[in-house]
Amino acid sequence: MAASRGGAGPAREDTECILEPLSLPESPGGVDAVESSPCVPCIFCKECYVLAEQSQLLKHMIIEHKLVIADVKLVADFRSYILYWKKRFAEQPITDFCSVIRTNSKAPLEEQDNYFLLCDVLPEDRLLREQLQQKRLREILEQQQQERCDTNFHSMCMFCDQEFTGNRSVLLNHMAREHAFNIGLPDNIVNCYEFLAVLQGKLDNLQCLYCEKVFRDKNTLKDHMRKKQHRRINAKNKEYDKFYIINYLEFGKSWEEVQSEDDRELLDNLEEDWSDWEEHPVCAVCLFCEQQADTTEKLYLHMQKSHGFDFPKIKSEHGLNFYQQVKLLNFIRREIHHCRCYNCQEKFQSKGVLISHMEETKHIAFLPARSTWDQPQYYFPTYENDTLLCTLSDSEDVITEDQSEEVPVISEDISSLKALKQSSVLNQLLCKENKSREKF
Repeated sequence: MAASRGGAGPAREDTECILEPLSLPESPGGVDAVESSPCVPCIFCKECYVLAEQSQLLKHMIIEHKLVIADVKLVADFRSYILYWKKRFAEQPITDFCSVIRTNSKAPLEEQDNYFLLCDVLPEDRLLREQLQQKRLREILEQQQQERCDTNFHSMCMFCDQEFTGNRSVLLNHMAREHAFNIGLPDNIVNCYEFLAVLQGKLDNLQCLYCEKVFRDKNTLKDHMRKKQHRRINAKNKEYDKFYIINYLEFGKSWEEVQSEDDRELLDNLEEDWSDWEEHPVCAVCLFCEQQADTTEKLYLHMQKSHGFDFPKIKSEHGLNFYQQVKLLNFIRREIHHCRCYNCQEKFQSKGVLISHMEETKHIAFLPARSTWDQPQYYFPTYENDTLLCTLSDSEDVITEDQSEEVPVISEDISSLKALKQSSVLNQLLCKENKSREKF
């Protein structure tokens, strides 16, 4: 076989290898025999490796058969890729598909080696990689859709041991809201059970999810993650890439490459017309429930219709500037977090009971005295990832009106110019200027 001759060593003088396909069915041989095996076979010989030992197989093919596969990490289905080329190499010589790289070209002929490079420069290889990528994308999207519609999800919070059933978004929103641990929007995540199991395993091993340091006990780990604000995952850890849809969307590109391309495109188009530009969804969370919205207008409308809390109206009536809005929202967040009505200060067992009380008594629509919430302590956010704070805007028109009322401008009486010249402040300034000129 040409492939064996090019990479597996000197050709054999006998013809035993020609009879290999005639082996009895119980003897492993050929592509059909290995397709049902969970192992990945060598392209050239009978060596097989489990899929987890992919690097060992690649090492074997380089050392024993002089074959190098470029960009292996971009192959969506490694086993299918190997089986395909095992079949093709059995049909045609390896040189029909691979570039030949000669090493030690200046050395004597007997010391030179030929290596074979299989890469996506070959149209057949690129087409194969794209087909495998599309197949995997279809499978991932089906899995994601199944998880999005699944109402039998059951898991516990990693931080407070609270149990959640129903849809996965309930748990993910809880961790983001109550523990400032945000791993992304539920719709961007796939294989959620496995993802949570990986994260839980790291915490069980007393490992920080962000810096990945290991600590001596659970309390030390919790204090570290809280003080260092490490309640997030390490975006540089490639182990998490398989849990995000963005990493499956474009052939041969990770989320970092996709994001960097988007950034470069923005820089290239700075001078273009931005009239059709749309903001990215903010996904802010309601002050009183778990509802999220991709624009502040939708969120304000939800709070007004569902809870009777009209924030734009309150902002206008009270003339709140940007910092006062920040303090008010942080105050409300904190009171709701403590299950306490911010008007009557009554505490309740759950947020649901609290909100029912506030809606029935109309306490939700009225603010307490300004001195209660307009305090420096509320400059600090109750939740670290409170996106609603990032969307606030200053009430410039209101401030201008207030300032014009507090500092009126009264024109001077010009009915008597002679009296005005004697009493005007401008006249005094002119006198001082004339005196200073006389000195010089």
